[in-house]
Amino acid sequence: MQENLSLYHIFYTVASTGSISHSSRDLYISQPAISKAIQKLERNLDTVLFNRNSRGVTLTPDGELLFEKVKAALMLLDEGENSIRHNRSRNIPKLRLGASSTLSKYVLLSHLKDYIDQFPHVRITISCQSTYQTLQLLDEEKIDLGLIGRPQKLRGYFFQPLLQIRDTFVCTEQYLQNQKKLYPGEPLLQTATFMMLDEDNITRQTVNTQLKDHLVELSHILEVTTMDLLIQFAEIGLGVACVIRDFVEKELEEGTLVEVPVGFSFPPREIGFVCRQKDVDSPLIAPFFGEAANTDL
Repeated sequence: MQENLSLYHIFYTVASTGSISHSSRDLYISQPAISKAIQKLERNLDTVLFNRNSRGVTLTPDGELLFEKVKAALMLLDEGENSIRHNRSRNIPKLRLGASSTLSKYVLLSHLKDYIDQFPHVRITISCQSTYQTLQLLDEEKIDLGLIGRPQKLRGYFFQPLLQIRDTFVCTEQYLQNQKKLYPGEPLLQTATFMMLDEDNITRQTVNTQLKDHLVELSHILEVTTMDLLIQFAEIGLGVACVIRDFVEKELEEGTLVEVPVGFSFPPREIGFVCRQKDVDSPLIAPFFGEAANTDL
């Protein structure tokens, strides 16, 4: 039977291409081997399947009849294989994660490594968006777990603090010196370009609140979409960037960037994993929370 399946597959390919040479390239089989296979199938069926001529091959009436049957049979085999693959994929545990691109890079990846080592069979997908969009996806049950900066309201979710972060302003030393030369005696807050995340970002909203509470006004603001770009723009001397201090510790230690005082220090805030309260005990989610899943927010 296995040999016959191989013969039928060769027959179907030759009939579809109308050429033994083309079929040879498609099947990675020599032309003489294809000719022998066709001849063997014709002997087995005691009929002629192809008309041969200098331009190629065409099906005989018996060949056309067999072609339709083989075509239907191969389609059924493909459907069967696809069904098996689909059933197998449905049985693979899946974990859908959501986080900003910044948190994915600086925080999530290190935690995922331990999780993957522990659960290598779990298929993980990660979507990148803002904290509020991540919470919306949790609401819509389009993701199972989020990594977010803690917002003020989290009712209906379980939130596990992972680490504390602190915001700060940074730039190059050269940028500071240039500002002093260009605008001697004028306050930096009025002359410098301050680069910040867009207004929909929770970091930006937190920073705006602190600036307002401390009566600090920035004259020139450039909005940037990601924290990585803020850091890169600061490093090339484009302006003063508002960033998470934990993510530029290396640059500060090396002197690539320096902190810029704005008259106050930002309070610490929390980053952590969040899920729907009803899902906190899920076997795939619980490892991210350890034994701390006991608070209803």
